[in-house]
Amino acid sequence: MIKKHIGNRLVGDMPKIGIRPIVDGRRGGIRESLEEVTMNMARAVAELLSSQLRHSNGLPVECVVADTCIGGVAEAAQTAAKFEREGVGVSISVTPSWCYPLETIDTHPTMPKAIWGFNGTERPGAVYLAAANSAHNQKGLPTFSIYGRDVQDMGDTTIPADVEEKLLRFAKAALAVATMKGKSYLSLGSVSMGIAGCIADEPFFQRYLGMRNEYVDMSEFVRRIERGIYDAEEFERALAWAKANCQPGQDVNSPHLKRSDEQKERDWETVVKMALIARDLMVGNPKLAEMGYGEEALGRNAIAAGFQGQRQWTDHFPTGDFMEAILSSSFDWNGIREPYILSTENDTLNAVTMLFGHLLTDAAQIFADVRTYWSPEAVKRVTGKQLEGRAAGGVIHLINSGPAALDGTGCMTKNGEPAMKPFWEIEEHEVEACLKATKWCPAVDFFRGGGFSTDFLTKGGMPVTMARINLIHGLGPVLQLAEGYTVDLPEDIHDALDKRTDPTWPTTWFVPNLTGTGAFRDVYSVMATWGSNHCALSYGHIGADLITLAAMLRIPVSMHNVSADRIFRPSLWSAFGTSDPESADYRACAQLGPLYG
Repeated sequence: MIKKHIGNRLVGDMPKIGIRPIVDGRRGGIRESLEEVTMNMARAVAELLSSQLRHSNGLPVECVVADTCIGGVAEAAQTAAKFEREGVGVSISVTPSWCYPLETIDTHPTMPKAIWGFNGTERPGAVYLAAANSAHNQKGLPTFSIYGRDVQDMGDTTIPADVEEKLLRFAKAALAVATMKGKSYLSLGSVSMGIAGCIADEPFFQRYLGMRNEYVDMSEFVRRIERGIYDAEEFERALAWAKANCQPGQDVNSPHLKRSDEQKERDWETVVKMALIARDLMVGNPKLAEMGYGEEALGRNAIAAGFQGQRQWTDHFPTGDFMEAILSSSFDWNGIREPYILSTENDTLNAVTMLFGHLLTDAAQIFADVRTYWSPEAVKRVTGKQLEGRAAGGVIHLINSGPAALDGTGCMTKNGEPAMKPFWEIEEHEVEACLKATKWCPAVDFFRGGGFSTDFLTKGGMPVTMARINLIHGLGPVLQLAEGYTVDLPEDIHDALDKRTDPTWPTTWFVPNLTGTGAFRDVYSVMATWGSNHCALSYGHIGADLITLAAMLRIPVSMHNVSADRIFRPSLWSAFGTSDPESADYRACAQLGPLYG
């Protein structure tokens, strides 16, 4: 039985959700008649969120309900003090009635906020909701407005489906914001091959994400390898696991460039040590303290990291592909556990995008080059065959040598269909299937130091979302995303197309959902509009969740194919225009500025 590792490997407690029951403070009959129904409303929300949500590390989400209903500023202050003591990072206010907005709203400057105003007619919470939204907006404190479509009776403790959807979407995105705050991004090396996304833009990390930047030169891997600064027992166990589970793939190098079996054996030892060292650099390892390396044992409290690799490392040492792929997966020699977010080429912006997707889905992510758009005409010319089904309008070839998580094979299932799942839902046979579907190929000729690349083909039929953060001069960060599906191509078509690039790398064939307009009028337009050479691929159609998260961080969304009825942003956004939400998003984010100033 493979062990599942649930727990927090970073410094700091997991953020909690604070529930604020708001009440009409007038005593002498009014407040007294509302106390119980208001507190029951708060408890119902707490029960919903704690039962439906987990943190990405598998720990349960905890909700903290205010000690009393909040009828005025004193009780608001008492609740704020309790939330600070309890480590609350997300605020949700609820009320079934009219209350005094300025005296009861949450005025924390950076905490994500939502208000559910009960849609009832006896003492309409919607009136408070509107007034409280107005107060928040006037103070520059965006809040997400939740208002059920249908009128309910006073005392009804059920949460309507549309309200539940918004509560869950808000809470998951807000927890992502709170989880990132105070953590580190660790650059292992610097800029790879002149890729701008590798630049660690500290103002972006600090002002938008509340994170700090840490830097370690790649020579630290050499030092730790040569001096044995890693758990030797774990290394032997990890190496044995790799030899038993990592199937060798084809060696496509010319005969004079092929490495000997002895060299490949040494390469495996090196890449396994690299995986241990990268993990230790990110989150620390108490075993190192026992060995006399107390400083190294602490790690960098890194929630995400990136490895430069090319070219200074890969011209001389084995590639980081095994390290990146296995750490990014949901399992290794220690069992089933939360994926690490580790970006190839130290692409900091793709690492952040992967982090967003991971915190929203709890699952592993696929890092990929947005390599090629294959039109139906080009496929017909090259293969003599016609694309069919979802692929009939053309496909985008997503491929990269290293950090595509093995979960990306699609060998896990949900309801009998290919999937990528939170690690606590993964079964032992699914781990075995992912490993069986992956080959480890000797690195190609331009990786002069050797190493091994992951090679797999993602199963078709998975709903996925392709996303990317880009930094734009004079504008700042923008998010783009495309919901769509992975697709299967006939084997002969896949082979013909795949061999034109690098057949030793993992391939995902992706087709976006088209709207017929703008960037989504056809598959070519999606490829042509994409803002970078990289993307992150998340399981599920999570575009609406990404849009909600981006709004919390004040990052505008430049490109998406999410229907209007699924988009959930703070009520303040409507003040910047309602006929063109995309433009309003830009204006709202520009006016408010980064979440952390």
